[in-house]
Amino acid sequence: MKKEFCQKGVNRLELDDRKAKILHAIIKNYLDTGEPVGSRTISKYSDLNLSSATIRNEMSDLEELGYIVQPHTSAGRIPTDKGYRLYVDQIMQAKDREVAEMKELMVEKADKMELILKQVVKLLAANTNYATMISAPRYQKNKLKFIQLSQVDEEHILAVVVVEGNIIKNKIIDSCEPLDNETLLKLNILLNSNLNGLSIDEINLSVISQMKEKAGIHSDIVNSVLDAVAEAIKSDEDLEIYTSGATNIFKYPELSDTEKASKLISALEEKQQLVNLVTETLTEEKENGIQVYIGNESPIQTMKDCSVVTATYELEEGVKGTIGIIGPKRMDYEKVLDTLKTLMKQLDGIFKKT
Repeated sequence: MKKEFCQKGVNRLELDDRKAKILHAIIKNYLDTGEPVGSRTISKYSDLNLSSATIRNEMSDLEELGYIVQPHTSAGRIPTDKGYRLYVDQIMQAKDREVAEMKELMVEKADKMELILKQVVKLLAANTNYATMISAPRYQKNKLKFIQLSQVDEEHILAVVVVEGNIIKNKIIDSCEPLDNETLLKLNILLNSNLNGLSIDEINLSVISQMKEKAGIHSDIVNSVLDAVAEAIKSDEDLEIYTSGATNIFKYPELSDTEKASKLISALEEKQQLVNLVTETLTEEKENGIQVYIGNESPIQTMKDCSVVTATYELEEGVKGTIGIIGPKRMDYEKVLDTLKTLMKQLDGIFKKT
């Protein structure tokens, strides 16, 4: 949509798309170089396809409108406060739209965590031009909430284990003989009365031996259930990690060496090394939830030539995940930190409402 402006000497000239693009190009060039920008420089912009003469005419209109000024007669143009204001307002509007689009996407797909996290990590890679990762949330310092045993058939029992954060694990347990309802009820009472509210560290040998003694001939079932509990509470191998932007590393000469790039991409694709990064981030979480690893500080050997910035997001009390950005040591730290802080707030707010 075109906007109309009135100024002295200009009768309702419009800031159309072409003028807007030229103004944007002038401001971007001036921000990069600090030097007045001429029509020749602007004509090199491939998406404009305009002659220097046409650009000079448009620049003259922009000057009359008050968006640019010519500091010296023979010099190019520089932005005025009005030009900067328009540029900043447009950036802010664009960012607001991006945030709104992301929130709309997340709210619509809140019941599909995997899709949401994949979209988030993809948007993050596009926004930063670095490699990115995000882990699915999991409960830290998990404690057992509930155990339910039920007969599947004459030789198998289903153990459903629920831990804090409503994380559920199912395990099929072998049974030497079919169990009647009364026996299953007694085992359920035994397991829940002794284990509910305990963390894996609190389920010690004393607790285990007492339960096995009370279970009698069914002590093997108790032992299998305890294995399922351990898997549910402490299982890094099931940690879901989503990545995007691996090929962005080729944009940086210091990382595009074939061997370095291959190792980096492997680490991002295989993801096992990223589990260590997530674990360290959540274990040594900083007060603001953000950590910056530069070069040799990285817990991942293949990322010693990179900078890795991680942030912790929290969906509810104790349910946390990790966001990470991997790039060259000369990454734009300010932009990365701002992006992560914004994303942390978005994830927290959106998922807490769902």
